[in-house]
Amino acid sequence: MRAIRGATTAAADTREEILLATKELLQAMVRENSIEVYDIISIIFTTTRDLVSCFPAEAARELGWSYVPLLCAVEVPVKGDVPRCIRVLMHVASSLPARDIRHIYLRGARVLRPDLSGGSD
Repeated sequence: MRAIRGATTAAADTREEILLATKELLQAMVRENSIEVYDIISIIFTTTRDLVSCFPAEAARELGWSYVPLLCAVEVPVKGDVPRCIRVLMHVASSLPARDIRHIYLRGARVLRPDLSGGSD
């Protein structure tokens, strides 16, 4: 089992923007790590307190990921944190070595881990 980290930002606190950003991130995480949906064990989503229009897990359901266990939570509020940020921790069945996992940071969240950022916007 491996864990894949990812983060992105929503352009605004609207259902449409949260779902758009989350789908973009989830699809990049799966694509960049050659993951099949049936290999996803579970996903934990967190959002900053300024995103309240919907659960980011709805994006996974809209992608058809009906049997993946999902959990949403609020990120620890830290002064100066990236606004409107959606973070993801995806657990997957994978034989890839940890060093080969591609962690994906998109949009305004690239500043969180420039050393691990991958994928493209």
